[in-house]
Amino acid sequence: MSSHHPDTDTANAAHATDHWTNVSKHVFNSYVEANNALLAAMGLSSSVDDDPSRTVPDDDTTVSSSVAEVSFGDESWIMERSTDDYDSLGVGDYVRFSKPIVDADVTAFSQVSGDTNRLHLEPDFAENTRFGGRIAHGTLVAGTISAALARFPGVTIYLSQDLSFTGPVEIGDTVTAECEIVEALGGDRYRLHTTVIGEDDETVIDGEAVVIINDGPDVDV
Repeated sequence: MSSHHPDTDTANAAHATDHWTNVSKHVFNSYVEANNALLAAMGLSSSVDDDPSRTVPDDDTTVSSSVAEVSFGDESWIMERSTDDYDSLGVGDYVRFSKPIVDADVTAFSQVSGDTNRLHLEPDFAENTRFGGRIAHGTLVAGTISAALARFPGVTIYLSQDLSFTGPVEIGDTVTAECEIVEALGGDRYRLHTTVIGEDDETVIDGEAVVIINDGPDVDV
């Protein structure tokens, strides 16, 4: 026969809650420390001008963003968009974003994603593959589509993305992502044709995205 003591149960529950809180704090703090260590290893800083909510690369190429929708830019990045006016967004509007895919990008992406495929990292191994040398991760290159989407006026939120990888990108190549609105779906939702063009003006990624583009918050930037 067991006895039930409400006061004892309450005390045990409180003790368990305190223990869980302490464990959670320890795990969270450990995660933050590990994350900061990873950022430092990648040459990134976890703060900008004492603002802990922003993270930018800590290098000499970082520049202020030319548009309010993104936090910062880089001297080697090029952006073009058809309109700066959120209220005029519609079918035919586009953003183009270009950047070189350099060795540091590939190394950092391998570390962050865990994709350490030797094809991307080891020249001797890659030379004996069908590509004859190292190539960038397909999903790293596809990330330039996300970069282009982020530069539409307003705040862009991904809903879906279909991709076809049609060609490799070598380390050091400059690629250009283009996202063009092809259909307004209502409720601030849009369908876009998304492509990435390689250095030889050949399409290396082709696809379609559906996004929400909301008006940006009224804040000082």
